[in-house]
Amino acid sequence: MRTITIKEISQKFSLEVLSGQDQLQRVIKRIRVRRPGLEFMDKFEFMGKEYIQVLGKNEVNYLHTLTAEERKLRIANIIQYAPPCMIITSQQKEPLGLIEYCEQEEIPVLRTRDSMSELVAKLDAYTVKAMAPEIAVHGVCLNVSGIGILLRGKSGLGKSETAHTLICRGHRLIADDIVVLKKLSPQTLIGTHDEKNKEFLALRSIGLLNVVRLYGQAAFQEETRIALDIELTEWEDNALNNELELENKFVEYMDVKVPYIQIQLQPGRDIASLIEAAANNWYLHQQGYSAAEEFIKRIEEDMLEE
Repeated sequence: MRTITIKEISQKFSLEVLSGQDQLQRVIKRIRVRRPGLEFMDKFEFMGKEYIQVLGKNEVNYLHTLTAEERKLRIANIIQYAPPCMIITSQQKEPLGLIEYCEQEEIPVLRTRDSMSELVAKLDAYTVKAMAPEIAVHGVCLNVSGIGILLRGKSGLGKSETAHTLICRGHRLIADDIVVLKKLSPQTLIGTHDEKNKEFLALRSIGLLNVVRLYGQAAFQEETRIALDIELTEWEDNALNNELELENKFVEYMDVKVPYIQIQLQPGRDIASLIEAAANNWYLHQQGYSAAEEFIKRIEEDMLEE
């Protein structure tokens, strides 16, 4: 899991630093943020610690109604949960005593023009992705007709060349050679680039291409949810069959199961078209449609009519 700091989110979301400039290297340990409520009133042992605490209009207005002594007590209740920082939303004036108390505890106080809902949505989305468990795999990642594809295979089999054909047909590159997989949930895996290979595609005999410069911004996408793992393999005689519907196979990345398809290579096979067919067929399956089931149903209906 990659760690992020207060400084990173401060720069990412243009947060104003009210105090604790020398504490911005503090590491954020919890994904998602919290809005204090009951914590203002008392300390609860079951409440999670080390969450970013965000103060909206209700919280700030409440603190402004208190006496100096009461305000200090309520702020202390929040500090006991060891927040890495506190963020005031909607460009509100900070409650008296907040900065002074946080400086004593070495907790940065920041401020944003965003509303509570806007900031929480942004921070939650960013921290979930930034701190997600991740691995790097060799392959190509593409978005084909809205379906995330991880294309794998031995070096020299033509993964990048196939990706180039798909890009020319209007599909999008995510990453070539090194694909970063992030686990956002037990069921969700996203593929992205490692920043260094962003927008680049390497083709043997041609060299390195920048797909955005060549084909426009529509040829590239930052990330995609991985729906299919397709492996390109060398041709094996008598290894393919013509079953109506192949048995479902899966591979796992960080315990997330991904449907797996193997495509064998042979001169004359249009691999790009097969990948398009696989993506579209996967989509139809998600909608509850099976071509094999419809075919069998037609045969059965025909037999009943005889």
